[in-house]
Amino acid sequence: NAPITEAVLELVVLPLEEVKVESLLVFHGPIKERFPKVDQGREVRGGFKVGVGSGSFVEEKPIGYIFRSHQENKVIQARVNGFAFSKLKPYENWESFRSEAKDLWKIYSEIAKPKKILRVSMRYINRIEIPLPLRDFTDYILTHLQIAPSLPQAISQFFVRFEIPKAEIPATGIIIQTIENVTDKNRLPFIFDIDVLRENEYAVDSPEVWADFEKLHDFKNEIFFSSITEKTKELFR
Repeated sequence: NAPITEAVLELVVLPLEEVKVESLLVFHGPIKERFPKVDQGREVRGGFKVGVGSGSFVEEKPIGYIFRSHQENKVIQARVNGFAFSKLKPYENWESFRSEAKDLWKIYSEIAKPKKILRVSMRYINRIEIPLPLRDFTDYILTHLQIAPSLPQAISQFFVRFEIPKAEIPATGIIIQTIENVTDKNRLPFIFDIDVLRENEYAVDSPEVWADFEKLHDFKNEIFFSSITEKTKELFR
């Protein structure tokens, strides 16, 4: 009963100059039985111009396609500059998630023919419902926001971000934590968002890519299980 609400595996690539967004629609052919729903993926960019014609602006351009499964619990992003596969709840296990992502990546790479891979990453968003009343946050979560003892300890909302480097891989773990409104069962939903990534140049078919994904997955687990208590684990059983 894992608290994972979404898992994402992503590869950012250096594309061929001649690859067009429209050509990525070919990717749908071999996967349309499993991923029948198609939308165009767009990049939105905003800013502010100064001088003549000054003012804010928003630019939108197509960068690829989004393919969804029948129940929309699996999503593929096929972009000019990369590929991502995400699985929404329920999440079965790492082995099946990785294997499906690897097979889909192979199809994408044969169509897009990127020059090389520039970054690999995975993101796991966890939603942990903590029973109230809550005496001490460390009863459940060890990596968290801490308030000075002299201040009121009640928190109505927070958003905190940590970056943790791991030199051995090397990789970076990015942790984002926040809370949602208390549920009707008097539980506090704690969002524990873990993003682990490695920037490195790989050949498109290099086995090192998937070996590094294993290391990133281990790093993600290290962050998660080092940050929760036995009391938290009981919530998942």
